[in-house]
Amino acid sequence: MRPKNLEAEKAIRSIALRIIAEEGLENLTMQKLAKEVNISPRTIYLKYENKEDLLIKLFIDEVLGAYEKAVLTGFDEEMSFSEGMQKLWTNTFQYLKNNRHAFMLLQHGKTSPLLNKAYQKANIKQGQFFSPVHRFLMQNIDRGIIKKFPLDVSRALLFSPVFDLVNEYFDYQEREHQIITEAVLTDCCSVVIKGILNK
Repeated sequence: MRPKNLEAEKAIRSIALRIIAEEGLENLTMQKLAKEVNISPRTIYLKYENKEDLLIKLFIDEVLGAYEKAVLTGFDEEMSFSEGMQKLWTNTFQYLKNNRHAFMLLQHGKTSPLLNKAYQKANIKQGQFFSPVHRFLMQNIDRGIIKKFPLDVSRALLFSPVFDLVNEYFDYQEREHQIITEAVLTDCCSVVIKGILNK
């Protein structure tokens, strides 16, 4: 790719991510993006088939690796279940609240086939990302520390609430008083942990 093409590609991606973060995914259109980058929509369509193709590539190239790295920072799969979950929740929350575009893409992926298509397009197999988290959950199931559910069910039970809390965090940024504090996050994580522990 020539330097000029690389610059255009970088501008398309960075401005698309800014629009997603500031205005929401629904307000990202190829025409709006072309206008902000100061190129013709045709140039964008030479690089991306459509908006979904752009979102898939943004997710794979700009979000997935950085998200995994942030979530796993300081995490060790040999930690106690409670300590490990608190670390994963804190890391997830910090990354998503500081990277709204990533949060928006992940949220969109949960309500559309985007993530599955992204994984298929990049030939990403289940467990290729976040494998330390998968092993952590499986060993806690095997040791009888947490209730036995299929891995996808355990992951949904344990991590969906943190996404809802990030959503509330962004909602409360527009209000007078932020209700999603570190203390609230820690307390909520403790409640979720208690719910899945084998008594």
